[in-house]
Amino acid sequence: MRIKKTPLEVLREVWGYSDFRGIQAEIIHSILQKRDTLGLMPTGGGKSIAFQVPALVLEGVCIVVTPLIALMKDQVDNLRKRNIRAAAIYSGQSHEEVIRHLDNAVLGAYDLLYLSPERLETDLFQTKLRRMKVSFITIDEAHCISQWGYDFRPSYLNISHIRTLLPEVPVLALTATATPKVVKDICWQLSHIGREGRLLEILPTNNFNKDTAEEKEDVIEGFHVYRMSFARPNLNYILRQADDKVREIIHILKSVEGSAIVYTRNRKSTQELSDILNKEGITAVHYHAGLTNADKDVRSRAWQDGDIRVMVATNAFGMGIDKPDVRIVLHLDVPDSLEAYFQEAGRAGRDGLNAYAVLIHNKNDQTLLRRRVADNFPPKEYVQRVYNEICYYFQLAVGDGYQVSYEFKLEKFCLNFKHFPTHVVSALELLTKAGYIDYKEEEDTTSRLLFLVKRDDLYNLSHLGKKADAVISAVLRNYCGIFSSYVFIEEEDIARDCGMTSHEVYETLKQLTAQRIIHYVPAKKVPKITFLTRRVDENSIALSTAIYEDRRQQFIDRISEVIDYLNNDEYCRSRFLLEYFGDNTGKDCGKCDICREQRSEQNKRLPIQEKIKEILSDGMSHAAKDLMFPSYDREDIIQTLQEMRDAETICLVDGRYKRNE
Repeated sequence: MRIKKTPLEVLREVWGYSDFRGIQAEIIHSILQKRDTLGLMPTGGGKSIAFQVPALVLEGVCIVVTPLIALMKDQVDNLRKRNIRAAAIYSGQSHEEVIRHLDNAVLGAYDLLYLSPERLETDLFQTKLRRMKVSFITIDEAHCISQWGYDFRPSYLNISHIRTLLPEVPVLALTATATPKVVKDICWQLSHIGREGRLLEILPTNNFNKDTAEEKEDVIEGFHVYRMSFARPNLNYILRQADDKVREIIHILKSVEGSAIVYTRNRKSTQELSDILNKEGITAVHYHAGLTNADKDVRSRAWQDGDIRVMVATNAFGMGIDKPDVRIVLHLDVPDSLEAYFQEAGRAGRDGLNAYAVLIHNKNDQTLLRRRVADNFPPKEYVQRVYNEICYYFQLAVGDGYQVSYEFKLEKFCLNFKHFPTHVVSALELLTKAGYIDYKEEEDTTSRLLFLVKRDDLYNLSHLGKKADAVISAVLRNYCGIFSSYVFIEEEDIARDCGMTSHEVYETLKQLTAQRIIHYVPAKKVPKITFLTRRVDENSIALSTAIYEDRRQQFIDRISEVIDYLNNDEYCRSRFLLEYFGDNTGKDCGKCDICREQRSEQNKRLPIQEKIKEILSDGMSHAAKDLMFPSYDREDIIQTLQEMRDAETICLVDGRYKRNE
């Protein structure tokens, strides 16, 4: 294997950075040695550099597995702007486009190929994979492979299977949220298949400090694990109690300047809260998974460019968003895991300047958290019933349905069979984890376009405008058969071809549709159910202990940790979170609400300390009653005496206090 350039040369020439930061260099050094590697890097820690640089250093294509379509598109666009050969394969693309990208990868046309974990199991991909020269495999959001993780996805288990096809290709796994238990499980899941026959070819690498790398390294199940401290000294974790949460959010946003994100659990409240904020003079937009891609792009861009101050969103927003100057992240609803909270809160202050993560709660939240256990894990009999009713809904007979997909209208199903949507979705997710179906709550479709006028008539049209002319020309150059039938299109490709933004292309195509020149069907989100097995009788549905009881207990444990965080009034919030992720090196941050309260209490007791020191300055021992000053609270005096003893400023001998020499 031949190295093209050193990692540092690539970093400086392509990205313009003078040096690596954190553990980027150590991770790159490890993957260049063809070692299976796991990097634990906090949000904003620079994960993308850790795999994009070695992808340009090594020959072959780096396969990047990620569940986030928005991140794929964003990173591929940014890489292409730097003249880096990259492509992405995701749901909603036409078969022809998928074939084109795979063939290009076989021919060596890409340095990076992004794809979703679902693509790994297809016969088409595995056939093409055997002919590719793969440098290494990168797994983003690697915690998704762990059944102990808060965001386990069965499709991620396909990753370990392709290692049998590429036994000599190393794996780089990256995550920002993993407890010690999850770290071990990631390594086990990725290493128990495909390790036999591995060749360790030592490659020359420059600009690395091997001693530094070894200090940060651990080896688990054959994986070289590098940990970057999750500590964020500039981030202030604040817990705020408020009966009127919305009023509290308005107060905070008017008190703290700068860009902000407000997270809430459901789609309806994102719009309601953004409307309220706008009425209060705080510019805001809302964001959730149900919006069209064009709407998402427009709102995200307006917020990233600073035209809008506040993004009110569900957890669908944030992954792959690189906005360093977010000054505050607020949570209207309490997340059901510390992993989710830590990841979302970590989107504040990525520029290293002072920032705030504020979790707002009230007396109802703990009850709501516990209720989520029943919502997420309905009785097994209920899950069986939902499976049976879905089969009735799609008119699927016993023994039929293998690998058949259907669009699923959740609201209509719930209305027909009298269910609550939350419980149905939970049942579908359990059936997915058990391998009976594959339920994608939101799956992208691809935009389609058909010309309503004949080609010759286009030349007779006037007053369409420069943008319309440019878009029509780009469409005609890139797509065939568009006058006789609908053709799948990509707004990003058209935009790149005619020097416009995707939103401008979207608006222009809508305008041409209104003028009856074309018929444009924008991409949309369509929930889908795919039956992975032939339909079985509902009584044959089996949810194993690992799928149901174990995962239910894990969920209960995570809820308990969140409740402990809410009830904690003594321990630094930053240390609480760090120690949950196995980082025991942190110190009290001095900035969270608890540290501030403790400092305030200590400052309140400073005059008492001075009085005690004054009394004990005579070198004699004194009874406790001599130190009970009438002008100070007795409990404060007792607390101060204990603190001074802990600091060894004073000592207690035979029941009497004396100053230490």
